[in-house]
Amino acid sequence: MTAADILVEELKARGVSFVATLNGHGLDPFYLACGRAGMRVIDVRNEQAAGYMAEVTGRLSRKVGVCAVSGAVAHANALTGVLNAWFDGAPMLLITGITPLERLGYGDFQDFNPVPMASPICKYARIVDVPDRVGQIVHEAFTAATTGRPGPVHLTLPIDVASAEPNPIEIPRSTVQAGEVRISGAATQELIDDAAERIGRAKRPVLVAGSGVYYSHGEAALARLAGQQQIPTVVPIWDRGSVVERSNWFMGVVGAWSGGARLLPDADLLILAGTEFDYRVGQLSPPVVNPDTDVIRIHADPTRLRQGLETGISISGAPGVVLDQLAYACQMLDHQPTTEWLAEAGRRRDEYRERCFASANNFEDGINGRDVVLAVGQALSDETALLVDGGNIGQWFHQLLLDRYPGHWVTCGASGVVGWGLPGAMAARALYPERPVILLSGDGSFTFTVAELESAARQGLSFVAVVADDQQWGISVSVHKKEFGKPLYSTLGPTRLDLVAKGFGCRGVRVEGIDQLQHEIETGLLSDRPTVIHVPIVHGSPID
Repeated sequence: MTAADILVEELKARGVSFVATLNGHGLDPFYLACGRAGMRVIDVRNEQAAGYMAEVTGRLSRKVGVCAVSGAVAHANALTGVLNAWFDGAPMLLITGITPLERLGYGDFQDFNPVPMASPICKYARIVDVPDRVGQIVHEAFTAATTGRPGPVHLTLPIDVASAEPNPIEIPRSTVQAGEVRISGAATQELIDDAAERIGRAKRPVLVAGSGVYYSHGEAALARLAGQQQIPTVVPIWDRGSVVERSNWFMGVVGAWSGGARLLPDADLLILAGTEFDYRVGQLSPPVVNPDTDVIRIHADPTRLRQGLETGISISGAPGVVLDQLAYACQMLDHQPTTEWLAEAGRRRDEYRERCFASANNFEDGINGRDVVLAVGQALSDETALLVDGGNIGQWFHQLLLDRYPGHWVTCGASGVVGWGLPGAMAARALYPERPVILLSGDGSFTFTVAELESAARQGLSFVAVVADDQQWGISVSVHKKEFGKPLYSTLGPTRLDLVAKGFGCRGVRVEGIDQLQHEIETGLLSDRPTVIHVPIVHGSPID
């Protein structure tokens, strides 16, 4: 038994169901170990795709997604997915196979230590330098990825260490082998009482539920507090959603480039649960947040809890657990729900959505982004895994389709990356063999990793990709036209993505009407091959 065998055993024990990879120098012992253990390996054509598959696995399942690549530039390519996981707080593991450890620094092929490059964006990063300690090292990596605010971790695996044959009896291996984000961290009763009193005094509270609520399994607690107290609730755009069902208290997203209903500036209390300090909440400063607004911050990571501006009350704890504590405390205090404020917030939300909807009436004749998003919405079931990749189409999605926001709907994440969607759809299919999987993408985003269509078709990873093609980086064009009167290097040429899909072994369709689009989505969901539906659209954003 090699050290690589033990590593793969540790992965399987923690619930890892597949490894995304692109083969290369240093990974052969790891691949052989995967074969012996029956670990599924999904190969891709670009290391970026492997990284995206791992981080989307983490974002969809709250379990550590794993990818393996070779060293040097391959490692750098995979770090795009790692960086996205760092922004989102998603659990994932990047394994990088390298030259023999004893030769590192001696000028051999791809002689490069990956750890210093990975460390700044990983919670844990080290070389597996001692075969006898591989069990301990894997445990430490998974612990870092799944506790506190989850996040990415990295292991560099030298080929000689992976091939070594330590005595398995003498290798320390943890009896706790957790691969899913672990919930811990209730708040002190003193802080809960203080926060509950502030909620009781508030006339216009707003709850901002960030990715931390999702990763702490806080869906039920969020619904309990928001529903009980009738608190308008929003999600920072691109964050993970925790709104499982259609709810009168859910107001959509904040921080969108295309704007939104006026809520944060008029709030007298903000409850930031698992939310990062950034532009999406206006850095808690005017004009987005009134200087007199009371703010309660809840976060699993104490260092991020006080990032930027420290607020009146900061609660260190798992957001889902703390929201449950607050719901119970408010119930015991018999707080009156803010029903009138909720009704006003809902009116503002509906008016803004109607403005977004109506804006498309001024576009040129033809299918537009609004039409595509609404057609996709018609195809969604409660079980559909929906992935949204692209700036302009993403704005349409967030403004028109968000009457709920369950955890199996995934957008780019807080980094704002584009091009992750196609590998993400592959990961969703591998995770959920029985669920419908739909990718809604812009044309620019889709072509980042378009060659992965072949990987998906060859390995039986079916999904439906609806590609809205306006032949430009739509969100950039809208900004450029408003600010400069013309696009700045943001237009694209015509493509036939339906024909490209066929060339890669997929089902490709080009549609010219909305009725045809709905039919093709339904047909594609029944196919055993990936389906690419190429939809030429006229350009326009929700605020154009």
